[in-house]
Amino acid sequence: MDLGINFRNFGPSATPDNLRGWVRFAEDAGFTIAMTSDHVALTPDVAETYPAPFYDPFVTFAWLAAETRAIRLGTTVNVVPLRHPLLTARLAANVDRFSAGRFVLGVAPGWSRQEYEALGLDFDARGRATDECLEIITNAWRADTVSARGASYAFQDVATGPRPAHVPVWVGGAGPPALRRAARFGQAWHPVNARLDWLRDTGLPALREAAEAIGRPVPRLCPRMQLRITDRPAHDRMPGTGTFEQVQEDLEAYERLGADTLVLDTNPDDPHDRRELAVDQRILATVAERWLR
Repeated sequence: MDLGINFRNFGPSATPDNLRGWVRFAEDAGFTIAMTSDHVALTPDVAETYPAPFYDPFVTFAWLAAETRAIRLGTTVNVVPLRHPLLTARLAANVDRFSAGRFVLGVAPGWSRQEYEALGLDFDARGRATDECLEIITNAWRADTVSARGASYAFQDVATGPRPAHVPVWVGGAGPPALRRAARFGQAWHPVNARLDWLRDTGLPALREAAEAIGRPVPRLCPRMQLRITDRPAHDRMPGTGTFEQVQEDLEAYERLGADTLVLDTNPDDPHDRRELAVDQRILATVAERWLR
């Protein structure tokens, strides 16, 4: 099982030097993918967790592609309906070209009603819009021109190039619509902070059932896990919370479940709890060293 990181592209520590430092650290430490969050409008509810400035992931990764050698770069997650799908298809394909095929598009409908309303979008229709966007995006990657006639988008014979070499789609979410979306569009399922027993007993069986129902291969498991290292053993805990030894057990459990890549997230939910970047990097480096040795 490979390890990745979710690094901070927002807030006071988000500077060009720190963004470059994050991906170079990740590559040197042996992580195989570096991922960032996505928002378009920093409405009050978004800014409460993701304070300004917020660097756009597509622009950021287009630049960082030239600053790295082999590490994959991706979104965890791109809020798909916030951009026109033709734009997302072209941006993702551009980054894929600039990175020589190292870009991963992690996607989900998002959670901020205020952000949708600020952009003039229907929050309650975000699931349907996500499916419609993904159909357009994946069609645009396979052909020189694309057409659509759906509830939100209608156009005919639009050229989109360049076509990407290959952009894997990682679909986030844990409910039945998300699992059906992952089965339909995803090369990987990207649940966030899910309990291991739920993944084993509910999530993965439902994903297999959804894939079998439409005759598609079961997407790979590529979850994200929040990392909270404690001095003493934690009890009644989420995966990723506890001592280094407990986290090692969690990594082994994810591997037994068949996880392909596990993305480690050191960003706490409360911005006031965030540590200096050097502290986060030392924690991540220790986990990677113990896992890779």
